[in-house]
Amino acid sequence: MSKTWRIILITTILAALLLSACTQKADLPAAAIETYWKALASKNNAAVSSLSCAEYEAIAVSTMDSFLSVDLELSDLVCSSTNNTGDKADVTCTGSLTASYGAEKFDFDLSNKIFIATNSTGDWLMCGEK
Repeated sequence: MSKTWRIILITTILAALLLSACTQKADLPAAAIETYWKALASKNNAAVSSLSCAEYEAIAVSTMDSFLSVDLELSDLVCSSTNNTGDKADVTCTGSLTASYGAEKFDFDLSNKIFIATNSTGDWLMCGEK
């Protein structure tokens, strides 16, 4: 094998190793909770319902219904999970949901809650808060 081919081979292997080291495993429970909050902020009833576990669905839809007459803005939402058992995880988020009605604004801080994500159906879903 010529010296040029060895350099190309070594460079390719090093590049592959670097790229694989940079890839992170997706935080699926956190992504599910983020998607839920985005659906709620956009008042997407079908999505809120489908992103909630069966036990939490009625509460989720009721929560969304309470926001129908106000403008909603989701700001700086970032979530991460802990205590992931494979079928249940705790999710904490930063960011806020602002509800505006005319000149009045109400901020709901999402960082002071721990959300519960469950994976009993093969998809991670919002299933309440602690």
